[in-house]
Amino acid sequence: MATPSKTRSVTAHVPEQLAQKVDLMAERLDRSRNWIVKQALSAWIDQEEERSRLTLEALADVDAGRVIDHQAVQAWADSLSSETPLPVPR
Repeated sequence: MATPSKTRSVTAHVPEQLAQKVDLMAERLDRSRNWIVKQALSAWIDQEEERSRLTLEALADVDAGRVIDHQAVQAWADSLSSETPLPVPR
């Protein structure tokens, strides 16, 4: 049998319109407001952790010299609206 994890209450003031949306979603999904807020916080934290990981990965690429010339990227981007787009620069 799994041991229940400790919990802690977190209080935040949110705009009335956002609180109403949380209430509506809770009602629509037949869930508690608590469940909705936990899901939203978990998703946001996951997103921020991934953003941080990708940023550190990108900075490591720059430090290692794994970069693409700006002019090459610009030429590729400009070509996307043409009849013959350039291949993705490597």
